[in-house]
Amino acid sequence: MPSPLNNEPDFAAFIAIDWADREHAWAMQVAGTTIRETGKLRHTPEAIEAWAMQWAMRFPGRPVAVALEQSRGHLLDPLRKYSHLVLYPIHPTTSKDYRKAMFPSGSKDDPGDADLLLDLLTLHRDRFRALNPDTEQIRKLQMLVEKRRQLVDERTAQTNRITDQLKLYFPQVLDWFDELHAPIVAAFLRRWPTLPQLQQEDPQQVRDFFYQHGSRSQQRIETRLVQIGQAIPALQDPAVIDPAALMVRTLLRVVEALNDGIRALQKSIEEAASVHPDYAIFSSFPGAGRTLAPRLLAAFGSQRERYGSAGEVQAFSGIAPVQQASGKQCWTHFRWACPKFLRQTFHEYAGLSVQFCSWARAFYQKQKAKGNGHHAAVRSLAFKWIRILFRCWQSRQPYQEELHQAARDARSVPIATKTIAAATIIRGQAPGSKSGKRQDSQLKSAREILKSLMAEA
Repeated sequence: MPSPLNNEPDFAAFIAIDWADREHAWAMQVAGTTIRETGKLRHTPEAIEAWAMQWAMRFPGRPVAVALEQSRGHLLDPLRKYSHLVLYPIHPTTSKDYRKAMFPSGSKDDPGDADLLLDLLTLHRDRFRALNPDTEQIRKLQMLVEKRRQLVDERTAQTNRITDQLKLYFPQVLDWFDELHAPIVAAFLRRWPTLPQLQQEDPQQVRDFFYQHGSRSQQRIETRLVQIGQAIPALQDPAVIDPAALMVRTLLRVVEALNDGIRALQKSIEEAASVHPDYAIFSSFPGAGRTLAPRLLAAFGSQRERYGSAGEVQAFSGIAPVQQASGKQCWTHFRWACPKFLRQTFHEYAGLSVQFCSWARAFYQKQKAKGNGHHAAVRSLAFKWIRILFRCWQSRQPYQEELHQAARDARSVPIATKTIAAATIIRGQAPGSKSGKRQDSQLKSAREILKSLMAEA
């Protein structure tokens, strides 16, 4: 949630910047006045340095609030190094909708956009959160895991293009291999780019190839050899086959380069995450592993005061749905405006946890039984996981399956049953009777349980 205005610094001035590629428009208003100044800022390191320092000289010792439509990027990152500038990132959709409200005609220009951003900063600053960067270690990890995901997505795009080409002239390859980005696929297609060339090869050479490249299931190798002998070319037109085969070889080189980049980033991620004191917390969760544990660590960061509750994490990440009401109607829908990579992290972890956690699998199956689709069920599971992740993160305690299951079992017992059990223990122990330490402990716990249950009731 945004910080109250009475907790913010005593700003000397307010500045809004409308970001562009080479030149940015800005508008400035000194605190306590209504007069605005405007100007242009060239996007060069030297121009940004001179622009930032002019405000330090004009308002010595006082902070300046700066609003811009970025949470990370070519302008915000360079401005972060100036301690006298307090940055307020504003979501582009927010400024876009505000512009629509102010200018229904749809007119737009850069100086006007800077002026509208300045309105948001001066009049509605309580709705925004000042940028408070995390530690360098966490920010580096956040960039690494996002860059790795970008390369994975790019590799997927390239393998989809390879699939499209292979379906045209050599579709059998898609049945023989599970993952087209695996090194064995590139080696296979470099050696036998077409089916006729493969069928002319000595079967023993093909058998040796699979064994040398790590595919050593004798049953699968023999199945492939039978299928190779029985396969029929999809087409026999060199005008189509030759360009497609060349395209596949080229794309495979791209995939190999992406594989190298992904491995390098993964190594850097593991080095950065393993030395962080909170890594043990997130690596303790079932199914997190070497890929998702660093992403969960990057998602929460080191600033435990940033979120007041798990509900804030659920809403900010986009996992929590949005509820709308109008008149007598009320409905819930998917949350669109959120950090997409953050939502993807929680969604992917929840989906993976179904394979490793019994209660998560049971919960997912229960959601499916209610008629929810796969992604809706996974989001519901992610909603629950965030509460657990948040609790462990705040308490700095690793996840323990047995403790969580015990708490779930305790919550599943009806209040009346627990009340009767607690009262029975209390009645069985007279106030002044002699008892052992274990009985005294049970009596004390029973009284506390009864007290809490009465409060719940």
